[in-house]
Formats: sequence, structure tokens, C-alpha cells
Amino acid sequence: MSFQLGENTLKVTPKLFAENRTRLIDELRKKVSHSGVVVLEGGKERFRYNTDFDDLPFRQESYFFWAFGVHESDCYGIIDIDSGKSILLPPRLHPDFAIWSGKIEPESWFLEKYETDEVHFNDKDTIRDILHRLNAQQILLLRAENTDSGSILEPAEFEGKDEFNIDITTLYPILAELRVIKTDLELEVLRYAVQIACDAHRTVMRNIQPGYYEYQMESLFRHTSYFHGGCRYFGYTCIGASGCNAAILHYGNQNSPNSKKLYDGDICCFDMGPEYNCYTSDITCSFPCNGKFSEKQKIIYNLVYEANQTVFKAAKPGVRWTEMHILAERIILKGLKDAGILTGDVEEMLEKRVGAVFMPHGLGHFVGLEIHDVGGYLGDALPRSSLPGLKYLRTTRTLKERMVVAIEPGCYFNDTLLDKALADPELSKYFNNEALKEYRGIGGVRVEDNVVIWENGNENMSADLPRTIEEIEAFMGKKDDNNNF
Repeated sequence: MSFQLGENTLKVTPKLFAENRTRLIDELRKKVSHSGVVVLEGGKERFRYNTDFDDLPFRQESYFFWAFGVHESDCYGIIDIDSGKSILLPPRLHPDFAIWSGKIEPESWFLEKYETDEVHFNDKDTIRDILHRLNAQQILLLRAENTDSGSILEPAEFEGKDEFNIDITTLYPILAELRVIKTDLELEVLRYAVQIACDAHRTVMRNIQPGYYEYQMESLFRHTSYFHGGCRYFGYTCIGASGCNAAILHYGNQNSPNSKKLYDGDICCFDMGPEYNCYTSDITCSFPCNGKFSEKQKIIYNLVYEANQTVFKAAKPGVRWTEMHILAERIILKGLKDAGILTGDVEEMLEKRVGAVFMPHGLGHFVGLEIHDVGGYLGDALPRSSLPGLKYLRTTRTLKERMVVAIEPGCYFNDTLLDKALADPELSKYFNNEALKEYRGIGGVRVEDNVVIWENGNENMSADLPRTIEEIEAFMGKKDDNNNF
């Protein structure tokens, strides 16, 4: 069997996940001497507060999905390191499940669909019995910390767990590192997700006009992604910012739910990315809602786009991501100085962290099964900085082939950050406040691409988007005559 939502969508076969399991086994055999067994616990359905309603359509936990590709909830997976065998344990469902949620499939259905070596419904003692049958001497469980949120994915729980020698330290760094380096089959799915994102962004750009609301553009983006691309899920809350809202980094949340009306002359900063088969995209397009950049918008857009393109060319294997962030800041600061907004020595401004006033977030992050994918502070990563801007870098690692990164420089005129900087004598001396006033309220610009790192030249998976000012204005000038949303 395979995962596919319609004839025009990508077919993903179980081979992707079998290959992932093989990679994991190969690495674990270097670390685990004898009779080691991995036990992974999949995600569970969550209910909305004090109700029996699903909070959202179930989406599988990413580590478990990486290894098994299973979409159903409440599953376990076992991998025997010695034999290389994989065993899937879906839940034994109550007969009433068939009334409310559909047919109860037999074990043979799961075996054919996911192509593991064995499938057993998970009764009270099933996992314990299998582990004894495998003569498991060491049980490797996953305890994974998210280095951005600080949240912990706790190890699997199962009946009889205390009868075995449990290891919760070996698995995480190996599994997370394998997720950082993408296989050909993973890249195929990521390219598809990015392509659907690009198609949806173009649809929005073709149909947008003053008078609509931000949420209507989000709705059009979602509709295009799902209707044409089969992407039911999104990697994150859509950011549909316009005008001054474009200076709010994570606009679109409960405090600012994409609710503003679009006015003639507003710049839009639309950061939206659907996922397909749990692999996600993360693309940002910035453009004026009327299709024509003002002179000031052109200045800001061009310096951000230059930073994006310069980093794309410079981000080679062996280059540290922190250096790429500084490179982007340098280009943005120089552009702001050329525009008369800043004054003084650019290198001095870099040292004083003036760049963080205009780009307070990190340059980008890994992309994969999560929008901010795992592994950012493994390997040769430097400790997280405490300095403005740099402290929000989601990785400080040296780049390698097959890493997938989001390159997303931005320049924002956020009143909170600007007022704080102007009140600081160490920073205010670099600002031409009279020139700055002309840009207040302009919002912000972010240009974000999803990029595969390769030795012989990086691959921009979102390369077919209109990106230069000339391309954007020409593209948006051709309105969609079939507008029916």
C-alpha cells in the first residue's frame, strides 16, 4: 500500500520508512553491543478541554512517524536491533469503533499497509511478551527534549516495563541526527509539500486586492493546498499579516487572528506552509496587496531579498549557520544605512546588535517532519547565545549535505523594538530618527525559501516563486479571471 490523496498527489510508499529503520539499526549497532530493542510509542488523540470532542484531526508524533509512517493513533513500534525486524502494535479497538469511526481493520491490513515484519494488536501484556520472546537485554526508549520550547517527549510506557533494563539516553541523539540528514525519498516528499505551498502562494498573489481581509487570504491558501494538493494539515498557524501587522513576527495567533482588512498600499507578509504525509513546508512571500511596490517598500524588500540570495549562495557544507545569520544582518544594516535610516560603521553596529532591532529572530531553521525540525543543537553546535537576535537561532551547527534549512531574513519596523533602541544611548546614536519616521508603520518584509544543502550548489525548492520586484509586479498584474472564492 502507499499514502496518496488523489491521482494528482504524490504517492509515498512504505519504503521511505523501512529505509529510515534500516539507517537507525545501522547506527544503533555501533552503540549497542547485544540484544538491544527499541520501543517507540506513537501519538494519542487529544480532546478539547473538558469534552469528548477531538481537539484537531489526529496527526502522528513525528519521531514515531519517521520510523513507521503510521497515521493511526495509539500505536507502538518495536525494532529488534540484532535481527533488524520491526513489529507494529496498533490498538485493539472496541467493537463500537465500527459504529462511530469506521471499519475495524485486521492485523493483516496493517501488515500489508505498513510492511513491517510483524503486526500484533496491543493487549495488556503484548509488548512484554514480545520483548521476552526477543530475549531483550536492553530496552532503548526515546526521551527527547525540544531545544526551542524546552518541552520533553517522555519515554514510552507499557505493561511490564520494570522487568527490563531501560536506556533513555542512547536513542535520542542518534534518531534526531538521522532526522536532520534527509534521504532521497524524504526529499521527494518535502519537494512536493513545498511545491504545493508555492502553488497556494501564487494563487493568493493572483487573487488578492484591497478590501479583502487577511483571513480570506488564509482561507484561499488553505483551500488551494487541500483541494489541489491533498494537504489537510499545516506545519504551523498561518501568518497572514498586512500593513503594520507585518512587523509582528508570529502574527496570526489567538491575539491577532488574521482579522485585519487589507488597505490599498499595504505590504503583506504571508508565512504559510502545508504539510503532506507529515513532511512540512515553510514559505514566506512579501508583496503589496495592490500589486505595486511603493518606493520605500522597494528599498526594504530589495535589501531583504539580497540577504536571502547572498545566504543561499554562501551556505555551503562546512559553513557555520551562525556566520550566515551575521552575513544576513550585515547586508540588512548596510541597506538601511544606504537608505539613510542608520548611520555609522556597519561592523560596529553588528557588534552592538543593532541588527536585532530590525531582525529580532534567527535567520532560519531545519525543516522536515516539524516546521522547526529537530537536531539544531546536536553535533558540533555552539551553545545558544544570550545576545539579542542570536539567542533565537534555532541551530548553530555547521552545515552538511542533505540538511534542509529555511532561509528567512527579514526587516521589520516594530514600534516596541524601535522605541526601546531609541531610548538606549548605546544604540540610538546609530539611528537617523527623522528618516526612520518615514518608515514607521510600513510593517515588515520577510523572504523565506526552503533549501537543500548540497556540495555542488544548493537547491532552492521554492525557486519558481516570483521573487524580484519586477517578477512580483508582473505576476500580480495578471489577475485571475477564474476567481470564484
